[in-house]
Amino acid sequence: MQSEKIKIGLVSISDRASQGVYEDKGIPSLKAWLNKAVSSPFETIEALIADEQTTIESTLIELVDNQGCHLILTTGGTGPALRDITPEATLAVGDKAMPGFGEQMRQISLHFVPTAILSRQVAVIRKQSLIMNLPGQPKAIAQTLEGLKDDAGNITVPGIFAAVPYCLDLIGAPFIETDETIVKAFRPKKK
Repeated sequence: MQSEKIKIGLVSISDRASQGVYEDKGIPSLKAWLNKAVSSPFETIEALIADEQTTIESTLIELVDNQGCHLILTTGGTGPALRDITPEATLAVGDKAMPGFGEQMRQISLHFVPTAILSRQVAVIRKQSLIMNLPGQPKAIAQTLEGLKDDAGNITVPGIFAAVPYCLDLIGAPFIETDETIVKAFRPKKK
């Protein structure tokens, strides 16, 4: 599948942004990061939706089952507020939970804010697609995807995207490469 272009779904979940009350910053932040970090050809399919469980579930199902997305990144709706139900919707459509992604996102965010423990991001596999819930703030999106680096540019805390290409390999999605100056994809050495 190395020659196939990867399809990436970008879903921003926000009641107010989806109603036009304010401009969505989630999808532009995701696109900007992907454009600098992913060196393989890819296309994005975008959705700006309200924080409604049935809407989130149907959007994720549509992106995987009908649009053929191999990777879906959501932003928003992962806190403890009553309207934040992105993790519940994501888990409801998944075939397998991938708890390490959420654990690592919280680990990264704890370097900046003690309230990172309130985050409920999850990741799941649905068919041959990886779906990940990312934080809602643009700066936090980049930090969790890329990881933390010291002043010399050495990685001190790995970002979650380092594991994404190999995860996609394992589920039969197209091969994806990254710009190693942004995030170095980890793949085990072949014996």
